[in-house]
Amino acid sequence: MYMSFNTESTIMEESCISKFFADNCGFLTYGVIGVCAFLTIRQYMQGPKCRSTLKLAGKTVLITGANTGIGKETAKDLAKRGARVLLACRDLTRAQKAASDIINSTGNTNVVVYKLDLSSLKSVRECAEEVKKNEQRLDILINNAGVMWTPQWKTEDGFDMQMGTNHLGHFLLTNLLLDLVKKSAPSRIVTVSSLGHRRANLNLEDINCAKSFSTVTAYANSKLANILFTRELAKRLEGTNVTAVSLHPGAIASELGRHIEDRNLVSRLLAKVLYYPFLKHLIKTPTAGAQTTLYCALDPDVENHPGKYFSDCAVKEPTKAGQDDVMASKLWALSEKLTGLKK
Repeated sequence: MYMSFNTESTIMEESCISKFFADNCGFLTYGVIGVCAFLTIRQYMQGPKCRSTLKLAGKTVLITGANTGIGKETAKDLAKRGARVLLACRDLTRAQKAASDIINSTGNTNVVVYKLDLSSLKSVRECAEEVKKNEQRLDILINNAGVMWTPQWKTEDGFDMQMGTNHLGHFLLTNLLLDLVKKSAPSRIVTVSSLGHRRANLNLEDINCAKSFSTVTAYANSKLANILFTRELAKRLEGTNVTAVSLHPGAIASELGRHIEDRNLVSRLLAKVLYYPFLKHLIKTPTAGAQTTLYCALDPDVENHPGKYFSDCAVKEPTKAGQDDVMASKLWALSEKLTGLKK
């Protein structure tokens, strides 16, 4: 038995390989550098993690919009800590699937679904009544759900869809559940806002942007309203041992941007050419995006900063408009009137 080697063939193959690398050395080097740079930037974009090891056995948490994105990731994390987790969602089918996913991945069977459509004040009231009827406590309320850059849609009650869903729905829900939250103190109310509030031009005489509609401005106004609502809420909660804060979760690859292609041709082109093939893979994952929400819900230092605005697990300053306590008070009074909370 013997083995033969085609030495000439082997030499030729090695020569071809060497020539290939020699001819493409620069291209390969730049490619490796590009991949490393992309991965480095992506890792940086994920931001810091919530380091809290707090366990939540015996505690109850309600999260709006918890069937997808950062809401679902937040719910999953809190379920792992032993909390009773309430998923308040518009789509019950998707919510039930999310609940099953969370139960299967965490082993916590204490995950409950409630019907909540924030674009309907009737639905908000019905949800609040169900929660108060069935739940003995509410230790953490996380106002997470939201819509972004929708067309000029109206809610069931005639409000701009973004202001009605992102602010007014959460304003009413929070107030209706406030006694239960106070009863469970020390407790937290965490509202997810956005860095997008920097583009706001909030006019309380035209809160629905009826006179001049821009979907970007309408979204920004609703996110500024989240911050102002939180500031005024924190004032009203002084002495109750309930801490209210707002936050920017970061730019996240989630379903929140699903309406971007509804805006115009340029937006559709940018989405197809830039966002889906590149940016979507660079910005935060839903898990990374949930970290500041978790920090605000769990970290003991947050209690020292009632009414403040957080980003990347730290206190950050919102715009001057986001620090306007006079505007916050006026927005509260208007929101009470619009939601029928106060006749």
